[in-house]
Amino acid sequence: MDWSVFLPLLVALLAIIGFPLALRSRKKAGPQKVEELRQHLMRIGVRTSEPEEGAGQQEVGEKRSWGRKALSVIKLRDRNIDSIKVIGVASQYGARYLLDFVVRSASLIGRETNKKTRMVRKKSSAVGRTVDIEWKGDDLLVRKLNLDYRLEDKLSQADPAFLKGGIWIMPEPKYEYTRITTAYFLPTPDSFEALDIIAKHIKSG
Repeated sequence: MDWSVFLPLLVALLAIIGFPLALRSRKKAGPQKVEELRQHLMRIGVRTSEPEEGAGQQEVGEKRSWGRKALSVIKLRDRNIDSIKVIGVASQYGARYLLDFVVRSASLIGRETNKKTRMVRKKSSAVGRTVDIEWKGDDLLVRKLNLDYRLEDKLSQADPAFLKGGIWIMPEPKYEYTRITTAYFLPTPDSFEALDIIAKHIKSG
């Protein structure tokens, strides 16, 4: 029997079964992720508000896919980062979670280009440790980030869980915000400070 004929059908069947399970998992675990993050932020000295659903910043970064959903918005006080969105992404492979660190950046208005920017890690082949950080993307922002040696030092020594999946800076000029997107993680004081430094550069235009 030629099993290659049935392979596409099997993949489709797994997708049909897996996606509803992922949605159910996201609905159950999502609120726990939100509260876990909020409690952790308070423990490391970051002042927050109660999580909100349907807040004005919910729409930022949406319209990506119908499997992606902003679960909640946690607003921050006295920080360059205005709020954190906990994102749930459901697919046939299960549910995973992202964080959008939302930064108000009115300086985006009127700029000719608003390129995505990403962090590139250079690792030691011997131990797999991050030995250098480089940014690629928007020329103006990249110049600032690459010259900030304090930021580079904090990122080079960061917990691998923080850097898993990379750091992406996504401008949303329509809403006058920029998103700093990472995999879901519980930040240490140093990793949160690194993100807040990035937000400060974004705000400065």
